[in-house]
Amino acid sequence: MNFAENIMTLRKQRGWSQEELGSQIGVTRQTVSKWEMGQSTPELEKLIELSKLFHISIDRLVGLASDEENRGTATYQQIRGELRSLGVYYEYISRVKVFGLPLVHIRLGFGPRLAKGIIAVGNFAVGVVAIGGSSLGLISVGGISAGLLFAFGGLSLGLLALGGVAIGGFAVGGCAFGQWLAIGGGAFSNYLAIGGGAWSKGLAIGSSAYGHIAVGTDEAQGALSYLQKYGYYVEDVWNMVKSEFPSMWGWVKNMIQWVLS
Repeated sequence: MNFAENIMTLRKQRGWSQEELGSQIGVTRQTVSKWEMGQSTPELEKLIELSKLFHISIDRLVGLASDEENRGTATYQQIRGELRSLGVYYEYISRVKVFGLPLVHIRLGFGPRLAKGIIAVGNFAVGVVAIGGSSLGLISVGGISAGLLFAFGGLSLGLLALGGVAIGGFAVGGCAFGQWLAIGGGAFSNYLAIGGGAWSKGLAIGSSAYGHIAVGTDEAQGALSYLQKYGYYVEDVWNMVKSEFPSMWGWVKNMIQWVLS
């Protein structure tokens, strides 16, 4: 195959549009279109970038290698990935697409390689379900993760967030910041905080509790404070909580009982 056929084949194997390919090497969609129609060829600098991007030699890219050799290389890259001089690079793009995105996109290896699909797995992943070192999605899992619904990671941000540092509507972690609920070693919330140190504008429960209503084992500070050593009745404290926060979840009563008993 000549260069025009090669570049089109390699692009389609990865599920990229002409615009997506162009953005990766700093040219316009129109430039890529001209390459694929055989109306122009890239300068040497862009050939080198394309060679690195597709991990094939320039000879194969421009069609100096045999067609049979090219086909074998493309199949190997598409299905198995390839060995690189710096380590192992693997990429899988499913043929099935949803809203123009691959159903599954896996891209692993050295460098900032973005995996983008309905289910995306990679060093950097963006998808409905995203798994990676850094991930962004509806459901996200990663070292650094941001999820519209659920996020799990060392640092997580989402409606429901779990992680070493968790920030969300409902957050659970070593250090947790939650709008409605925070549970962690250090917990901060506008509504309910539970933890070794708990701070809340609403109800705080923990070893050291600071809130409008504070229930603590060692320290409790708030407009209404209940400290374990003073022997408060759980029912009395729970009735006060319900009077101040009628929508408070029923399971919280068990937490109050655990702290005051």
